[in-house]
Formats: sequence, structure tokens, C-alpha cells
Amino acid sequence: MKTFAMLLAVAAAAQPVTVTLDATRTSPPITKLMFGGFMEPATTQVWAEMLSDRKFLNEINSKPAPVPTGGFGRRGPQRRWMPVGADAFVVMDSRNAWVGEWSPLIRLEAATPHGIGQSGLSLREGRNYTGRLILAGSPGAKLEVSLVWGPNPDDRQAIGIHNLAANYARFPLQFTAKADTTEGRFEIVGTGGGTVHIGAASLMPADNILGFKAAMIRLLKEQGIGIARWPGGNFVSAYDWRDGIGDSDKRPPRRELAWNGLESNDMGIDDFMTFCRLLEAEPYIAVNAGLGDAHSAAEEVEYVNGPATSRLGRMRAANGHPAPYGVKIWGVGNEMYGPWQWGHMALTQYPEKHNLIVKAMRKVDPTVKVIASSATPEELSWTYIENRQLGTFPGRETVSDKVPFGFGTKYDWTGALLERSADYIDYLGEHFYGYPNLAIDLEKQAFVEANDPLADRVRRMPNKVQMKFEAWEEYLKRMPSLKGKDIKFAFDEWAPRNRPISASSNTPVSNPMLNPITNALVYHEFFRHSDMVGLGVATGGMGALAMDAYGDAAGFRLEGLVMKVLHDRLAGALPVAVIGNSPQRTIRGALGVDLSVRPSGSPTYPLDVFAALSHDHKDLAISVVNPTETPQDCDLYLSGVQSNGPARLWQLTAPPGAAPVATGPGRGGFTGPPATMAETALPQAPRRITVPPASISVYEFEVR
Repeated sequence: MKTFAMLLAVAAAAQPVTVTLDATRTSPPITKLMFGGFMEPATTQVWAEMLSDRKFLNEINSKPAPVPTGGFGRRGPQRRWMPVGADAFVVMDSRNAWVGEWSPLIRLEAATPHGIGQSGLSLREGRNYTGRLILAGSPGAKLEVSLVWGPNPDDRQAIGIHNLAANYARFPLQFTAKADTTEGRFEIVGTGGGTVHIGAASLMPADNILGFKAAMIRLLKEQGIGIARWPGGNFVSAYDWRDGIGDSDKRPPRRELAWNGLESNDMGIDDFMTFCRLLEAEPYIAVNAGLGDAHSAAEEVEYVNGPATSRLGRMRAANGHPAPYGVKIWGVGNEMYGPWQWGHMALTQYPEKHNLIVKAMRKVDPTVKVIASSATPEELSWTYIENRQLGTFPGRETVSDKVPFGFGTKYDWTGALLERSADYIDYLGEHFYGYPNLAIDLEKQAFVEANDPLADRVRRMPNKVQMKFEAWEEYLKRMPSLKGKDIKFAFDEWAPRNRPISASSNTPVSNPMLNPITNALVYHEFFRHSDMVGLGVATGGMGALAMDAYGDAAGFRLEGLVMKVLHDRLAGALPVAVIGNSPQRTIRGALGVDLSVRPSGSPTYPLDVFAALSHDHKDLAISVVNPTETPQDCDLYLSGVQSNGPARLWQLTAPPGAAPVATGPGRGGFTGPPATMAETALPQAPRRITVPPASISVYEFEVR
């Protein structure tokens, strides 16, 4: 039996949507900072290091790995070092440690090899690898370092090291793999007499660019990442930036508290700035407002932006970077409203801490722009329903208060910051996540399976953007003094969560275009409010690359192509008014939690249409999203400009053979090779268009 929404979609398809693009009515330009990527923890997947725990935070033995405690999650399995030979010959020595609490000491035994090894490395035939070891040892020690790519005796390359001394020294390594494998191994074993200390080990593909994966750098730049947020995320609330500067082999490894991981501190502030330079992206640095303090935040700003004559500027110069970086965008904390956050404080206290941190930062550099860790009542309402029901993040606090939470209550984090900290805020840092397949039922105070059409499911995330602007309207009513302040939104963490209520749910698999279309509609909503959106950072922005079986970036996933096509056509462009004959429909949900008062989108149901003029007014780009599973027709009219010459079309649909995505935990995607985007030359600008089912179509042509 067809639902009412389906019948409406069929009726809409029966006669074309009419769209008028009025180029005489424009909005402020779309900043390239809307196309951001998010990095967490500090040393991320873009870093080329292949060895886990390369500075030996964890004890080395053959016992089962202990289950970590604390935090509220874990980011996948972690490789570990294992003894080669009996456990008794590997000792963690805290008296002669190279860095951190201890370093492994290998006791040697004549001709019997003893040492350590790490498995699970991805190696490619013919690829060169570069590495190094920090070693100290007895004169009689004979060490052999091997890269292994198979089970046979000849499936390895070994390098001998025989000139060890009592003091630690650095030994370079060069390898070439002779076969493809995802089960490669790195071994350090010794024979002879005495002992060997291993201070640190490193192995990277030789084609790394200043420590970063070459293919990822190339593709992320091509994708259009305009701003990079670092180092988190929940991670930042227990991160000490001073651990990440200086000689990378002497930076201490730390237990990562938020996600129960290991942080090598290989990618610190200077490395992050190198990354941003390679991408030509704006750096966005978050300071620790959890376990951190105002003094540490001010020193971090001085290290980054201070002159080389200042105390911290001299330290930066000594680390090889004499010129100040001039970073403008700084985040103060992350999700400080959440009890899951390290250093979480009550709403009655936190605004004062925010103010102290910002005062200290601005004293060092008055030009910095700060992002407050804010959250509107709808976000807290949604989050606490998630905590209570879905168990996405075990250990998070649950509350019995009914949603929706109100403005001015203890759940109105943004309101409290605006009331007490408005003079210390340049951007409101709002996060939003959503479950396209689920809706909030107020009577049940719970998520329920929505079982609605694709056109409704993809609306849940852009409706959340609309709710932020409705909240801003409410704050202006409550606090008229805000009207004179230039406060914008920084949507610096957002993503759909494509899953059902439980693993036993009967929810059908999702269309592979669910997340790409959702993301496109979120961007459309950002663009429509270009006067108020200062930046946008997609949680999966750095993870939208397709990876091959060996962990190499091989192209773009559909989400990456969505960012690329919208960035390439619309960054810097001036939004124009879109006038339509078909208002958007209200979808299932709960007002004040997951449903906005006014539906998001353009008045072109079931399509969503956005258009913008290039900064020089010479080109017009039109983005048309069809979220239905049937083709749709659209008549386009121009007002204030005329088309001039041929056009081009970039179109995204599900790749041939793409499998539907099961709605389990995670963010979805599709199976198969990297996605491709069809590009077509058109003889003239379209007057009537027919867009395929579940598609994103971007047209561009000259105007006069």
C-alpha cells in the first residue's frame, strides 16, 4: 500500500516543477570554509606511519591484550608488538628509556634469535619503504631488521646492524617489498652477547610527502578541502599540545583517553600546519577546554602565532619554523555540554571558563577568531534520546527528563553562552548528527523506525540545519543585544548515522545514494544561509576517499564527489533567489527534537534546487537534487540574466552494480570500486531538465 508521501511524489512527478532563478537577488558569497574536513585524534589516517605503538607505550608480551577501561569507545583493533622467542628475553626497562615511561630491552642469547615483531602490515610489490630505528646496545650484539612479505625463507629483506654503542643512536632503513600482502611483518631480532635497547621504530612508504600519505594528500586537495579541523573532537579534551612538538622520536606516546586508543604524537602542530599548506587549506586548531586551562591555551596561541622573539615563538623557531603561522580560527573545546567529555563542567560554571580561555588567547593575539562549544536545546534533546535508547556510545549519561528540552533551561547550552559569553564568541560551534531511517516519537520518548520514502529520509539532516536558524531567531527575541554582534555559525561536526534501532530491526537496506544526497542537501542549506554560516566541517570529510585492499587512497567515494562538485562549482559564488511552485512537505518527526517548524529546502518539491552566480557574475551554477526513486522533470526560467552559449553537466548517481547499504552501525557508503561522476557537454543551457532517480545534477553555463 502506497503511503501518502509516495502518492504526493507521484502527483508531483506528473507535472514538472517550475523554477525561476532570480539573479537580481543575491546573498553573500559562499565561503570555501564550508568545505571542511575533521581530524581526530592528533595523529590521523593521513599520516604515513605504518607501525603501531612505535615508541612502546604498551608492554610487550604474548599475553592477550588487556581490555581498556574508561572512555566511551574504541577505534577498531590495534596492532601490537609481540616477542620473537620467549617472553622472558623482552623486558620493559624504565631506567634507560629513550622516551616515555620505558623502552624494550632485548636480552641476547648467542645464536638463538630474540627480539620483537609486528604483523598485519600492507605491502605492495615493488614499493620502496623507508624507516629508522633508535638503538643502544652491547658491542657484542648482532641485530637483524627484516621486512617480511611471505611465509618462505626468501620472502624477506634483512638489514644487519652490528655497530651498536651504549648511547642511543639513529639507524636508517631502506626496504623494497617483492610481493603484495596485507599480512606483512616487521621484525627486530638479535643474536650474540649482551643486550639491545629499542628506543623507537618507524616505517613509511618512501613516497610519503613530509610524513603524509602521498595519494591522500593529492586526492584531499582535489576534493576541495578548504579548512581542516584538528586535533578533535573528544580527543582534544585530554590532549596536551606540548606533547606534539620537537623531534618526533622524542615526543612521548600517550594513552588516548577519549577513545581508548594510543596517541603517538607524531602529528603535532607543526606537522598539522605542513598538512594545511600541502592542501592549501585554512587551519582550524582546537584548544583543550576540558582538562586544559587558559594558560595552556594562551601558550599554544603564542607558539603558533607569536613572533620568534617571544618565549614560545623561540621554541617554534628552534623546531625549524621561525615565521609565525598566523592561524586565525581557533575552537575552544569540543562538546563541552556533554558529560562524556573529559573535564566536563556544569552549565553554571563553564561559560566563565570559556571567557577566561578566550581572554588569555586574545591577549596573546587579538586577531584570533574563536568558536564556542555550543549546543541548542534540540541537539541536547536528540542526544539524550540517543544515549538512552541506542547505546551508540556506551557509558554516556542518561536522563529521565522528557524532550523536547526548552530554551532557557539547563539543556540550553547555546543560550547560556550567548547570555554570559557573547563578547567572547565569534562563531557558535554547533554539531549535529542524525539517523535518516529513524524519527522521534514524543509519546514514546524514543526513536521509531520511520519506514518512509527516500525523499523524506534525506530531509532529516538538512532540517536540523534549519532548526539551528530557528533557534537563532529565538535567541534574538530573548536577547535583543545580539543583533549588534557579528556572530556566525560554525557547523564543525556533522554526519548522518545510517543504522536501525537494533540489529534485529526489520528496516530494509538503504539506497546507496542515501548519504550522498543527505550531504548535498545539508550543503544546500548551508549555502542558503551564506550570511550566517562561517564554516562547515563534515565529520567524514577526510574519510570520503575510496581505499583499496592495501590501505591506499584510490579515488573518491560518492560523498567525496559530492563535496568536490559543489566546491568546484560553488565556492566563492553568490547564491541567487530560487522561486518555485511546490513547497517542501513536512516529514515525520518531533518538533523541537528532529523536526523544524519550517521545512528545509527550496519551494520545488520533490526536488531541491540551489543556484549561484560566480563572483564575477559571468557564470551560473545550478545544483538539482532528486531525492525520489523516480525520474523528475523541471522547467527552468532565468530572471535578471540570460544564458550565453553551451553548458556543462556533472551528474552523480549510484555506480553500476553498487549494492544497497545495510542499515547497520556506521555511516554507509557502497561496495565496489571508487565512484565516478558523469560529465557531459550540452549545446546550450537547459530549459527543461529530466533528472534521474536518486541523483545530484550540477549545471553550469555562461550568462550575460
